[in-house]
Amino acid sequence: MAGQSETPTPQTPQTPEGSGLFERILNFIERVGNKLPHPIILFFILAGLTIVASWLVSAAGVTVEHPGTGETVEAVNLISRYGFERIVTEAVDNFVGFAPLGVVLVAMLGVGVAEKSGLINSVLKSLILGAPMKLLTVAVVLVGILSSVATDAGYVVVVPLGAIIFAAKGRHPMVGLAAAFAGVSGGFSANLIITSLDPLLTELTRDAAETWVDSYPMAPSVNLWFMMASTIIISAVGAIVTEKIVAPRFGEYTGDYKPELEPLNNQEKSGIKAAVITLIILLALLLVMAVPADGLLRDDEGSLTSMQAPLMGGMVPIIMVLFLLPGIAYGYAAKTVKNSTDVAKYMSEAMSDMGGYVALAFAAGQFVKYFEWSQIGTILAVAGADFLQAIEFTGIPLLIAFVIVAGFINLFVGSASAKWAIMAPVFVPMFMELGYAPELTQMAYRVGDSVTNIITPLMPYFAVIIAFAKRFDEKVGIGTLISTMLPYSIVFLITWTIMLILWYALNLPIGPGGQMFV
Repeated sequence: MAGQSETPTPQTPQTPEGSGLFERILNFIERVGNKLPHPIILFFILAGLTIVASWLVSAAGVTVEHPGTGETVEAVNLISRYGFERIVTEAVDNFVGFAPLGVVLVAMLGVGVAEKSGLINSVLKSLILGAPMKLLTVAVVLVGILSSVATDAGYVVVVPLGAIIFAAKGRHPMVGLAAAFAGVSGGFSANLIITSLDPLLTELTRDAAETWVDSYPMAPSVNLWFMMASTIIISAVGAIVTEKIVAPRFGEYTGDYKPELEPLNNQEKSGIKAAVITLIILLALLLVMAVPADGLLRDDEGSLTSMQAPLMGGMVPIIMVLFLLPGIAYGYAAKTVKNSTDVAKYMSEAMSDMGGYVALAFAAGQFVKYFEWSQIGTILAVAGADFLQAIEFTGIPLLIAFVIVAGFINLFVGSASAKWAIMAPVFVPMFMELGYAPELTQMAYRVGDSVTNIITPLMPYFAVIIAFAKRFDEKVGIGTLISTMLPYSIVFLITWTIMLILWYALNLPIGPGGQMFV
């Protein structure tokens, strides 16, 4: 982003005098976490520990039955010929296949041109000058939540933008980064419209429901009203946590990084005008390809929201183009881009800025794959599901316990669909037997699935956020990030669970075609 090539003066959270118990706990988490090695080295260590854990769990003979397939799942010993062969032969695939790697690099090609040409800095100046900071805080969290419509692009675009916006106001960029990350990841399940997550989860829920009844049609919109309300509530709560808990921990920002905020000059105004015109043309083209029933951005069945639809599956390159072409248009109008060589140069510089992240992605990719191969995550997920089923709660205690278990499992299995594929066959029929509709079970799951995203290093984009944070403060470590995001996780969990209980108790509509009771 604009100005990120500068080296900011490190400034980690301050410890106010007379800190309360919660503040001392957060400081302890930060100190302990930051004593851990550099994230690159830590991921290598975690990969090694996973190998050892796979041997121990395998030797103990721990097995579970997968509720979806009925197959027996046992830990895979990676200290074996099989494990050695996979570790050696698939290291490159683990790196190249690391989910956030391609998303980040492809998006940054476009974002980098928009940044280096000056477009992002000019737009931020025009938006920030004179804007009340409290409104900006809510806006940053809200935009983060809404970014889930572009799948994972919010991690790459919105999170660093949050840091830049706060720095431009003279506040600590880490506070803005935290607010944006809380919205993008902690509020991932919420939105004002249907996203690709809705049909994905709905299909798994419907399949699980049809193990209990012959047919159970479900529309992707079944949780929409609840998620729309959640978007507003979580945005407000996220802003409160930012201002009352996170911002005081970091204190006044005295670092060197601060984007310029002089009024726009004539060249910048011309550049923004050219960029806006270009963006309008691009959006019009997208509408032409999306609105018709047989549009190019729809799948074979005419859907825009399925992952088979080019709109959803191609969201990252679309985001890249939406930044790249307006960035080029801005550059030519503002005289910051003279020819195609400048465009290529800006792309190259954007990739150079991501060098540290590429190294981090290699280590994180190995760890994530080793954990997947070992089957430890699946064993933990099924064991957690079995525990919740065994305690035989009903009503509100059952919903609360279910949300907590879903959030706990989310610490180990990052993919929302992978977790739900394991949990849905157990809990959807169980809830239906108790009289609760699959739509309610799915809604409760989405709460638990979101709130712990921001505190688990196993979430694939956690490494991305650390890489961004280090561009503003080299001293930031895993401890800093977890201790910063923990208040959001706790408050989101409490607030969202209370919302769920109220919705359940008052039997409020949860979405078009959705019901809470069978």
